[in-house]
Order: sequence, then C-alpha cells, then structure tokens
Amino acid sequence: MESITVARPYAQAAFEEAQADQSYPTWTELLQLLCVAVQDPVLEELLDNPQISEEQLADILIGLAGDKADQKGRNFIRLLAENRRLGIVPEIASHFEQLRNEAEGAVETELVTAYPVTDDQKEKIIAALKVRLDRDIRLECSIDKTLLGGAVIRAGDLVIDGSVQGKLARLATTLSH
Repeated sequence: MESITVARPYAQAAFEEAQADQSYPTWTELLQLLCVAVQDPVLEELLDNPQISEEQLADILIGLAGDKADQKGRNFIRLLAENRRLGIVPEIASHFEQLRNEAEGAVETELVTAYPVTDDQKEKIIAALKVRLDRDIRLECSIDKTLLGGAVIRAGDLVIDGSVQGKLARLATTLSH
C-alpha cells in the first residue's frame, strides 16, 4: 500500500485536532520535529527493531518532543507507535501542511536562486505572487549555484523559470527547430 494512502487519515486527524483550537503552528512544529527524529539513522534502526515495543518507541519520541507535544500530541505519537506508523511521519507532515495551506488560503512557494536574495527582494516576490495567485505566500528560499543567475519559483503547480540556465535551454530548443 502506498505510504501517502496510509498517511492521509493520520494527517487528517492531526489537522482536525489543530483546527479545533487553531493550533496549526504547534502541530507543524511537532510534525517537523518528528520528521527529523524518524529520519535519524539511529532512530530508524529502533523503528525497525521488533525487540523495541511500541510503548518504548512512543516514550522515546515523546521525550524528544519535550514541551513541543501537548497531551493531544503525545496521544498522536502513541497512536502512530502503536500502529507502527512512525516511518510515515514525513508523508503525514506533508499532507498536514497541504490541508493547513488550504484552510489558511496559503500556498507553499519555493524560490531557488544562484545567489542569496535580500529581504527586500523576498518581499517584492511575495507581493507579486500574492497578486498573481490571490493567496498568502509562504516563501522558502534555497540556493542552487548551477542556475548561474536568475531564479526559479515553484508555487503549487506553477513553475516560473527565470534562471539563466532555463533561458539558455529555451534558446537551444528554439535554435534547434
């Protein structure tokens, strides 16, 4: 069975808990922390070890989460451990964020540039995308030196390739036809 299919009901349950008391940031933080934890090589070995009980796994993760996990969060971790679903936390977190973005009218946007961008440039990009997409923009920035210059913006299904590399590729395609 596809892991996203298994993850979807857990993400939905977490989303409903977050929606009930508008604690989206708390749940996002908890799920991100759990993602990092379950992808750690040492913890990954424990997840696959049949000699480690579900209770032990839950206790380890609850201990790692500390005050990031309230009672609902601790119960969620216990449920995942009990059902041996800790390995799909990244898919749960991803689907949770999609649900959160829909509820909040936002879109996760990635800005990839060859060089670091200033805060002023980020603000201008956010403002322009907000007008174009008519949604709140959550911008994540990363650097990819292979772009040479310019930028690539990904917002949902929309991809805006303004990179030098992309322009050169389009020019090569045009010249070859």
